[in-house]
Amino acid sequence: MRKILLVDNGSLRPAATRNLRRLAEALSQASGETIEAASLLHSFKIPPEQLDGQKAVSVGPLAERYAAAGMTELVILPFFFGPSQALTRYLPERLAEVQASYPQLSIQVAPPLVDTRLPPDLRLAKLLAQNVRERITGQTRPKVVLVDHGSPIPEVTAVRNYLAGQLSALLADEADCVTFASMERRDGEAYRFNEPLLEGLLASPALAKSHVILSMLFLSPGRHAGVGGDIAEICTQAMANSPGLTVEPTRLVGENDAIVEILATRLQQALAGGPLLMACPAASPPP
Repeated sequence: MRKILLVDNGSLRPAATRNLRRLAEALSQASGETIEAASLLHSFKIPPEQLDGQKAVSVGPLAERYAAAGMTELVILPFFFGPSQALTRYLPERLAEVQASYPQLSIQVAPPLVDTRLPPDLRLAKLLAQNVRERITGQTRPKVVLVDHGSPIPEVTAVRNYLAGQLSALLADEADCVTFASMERRDGEAYRFNEPLLEGLLASPALAKSHVILSMLFLSPGRHAGVGGDIAEICTQAMANSPGLTVEPTRLVGENDAIVEILATRLQQALAGGPLLMACPAASPPP
């Protein structure tokens, strides 16, 4: 018996779980497979009455429940841009605990949305470009800033920079420039690769009195990218401090249904035995 889970990091905001469930349903329809939404952390704390009475589920307990019921194959489809520690450290450790109790369980984890081991794929950059074009009005060529949360992992920040290069090429005739920024970073020289920070970039002379379109490299609404979240506060403060500056965020990546096609490809790769982020075969029975 096989189960397929679409997995995000998790959020305390109901809108994030609602969006994940919406995409799981869309992916089920597109693939012909049954896809269930689950989170690594946080979401299980949301009161069920804020989620139409259906409590959010976490990957670990859900995998244990299914394994106890006889599941032998678990396929995890990450709803992540790149190889964050949630995928490369927390998830393997949690799944190892499940397999220790249920050695018959085989687990495969598909690659994240961007995997530089695979041939170049412009679909995510095209989605970002579409989101930007929805905000372009009039004859003025805007400046575009691709912003993500910021990560302690250089490989994750490299994914953002890789996408910024693709986005710059796609918008070459429509934008004055395309650059990137992090919402926040950890202290210390070791994390300087996250620079520039969005707050500092918006205050820079290079963007003074400019129309800036903020290309939002976030998957679902939450406390950072949701209504009244951290990004909105940074933009509001920047415009207050710099008369003539306008900052207009795009919709989020996970709010554009084009993301379903990319997820479907990752699912097909996993089911066909293609490149995986992680493969945990079922343990051999004892002699």
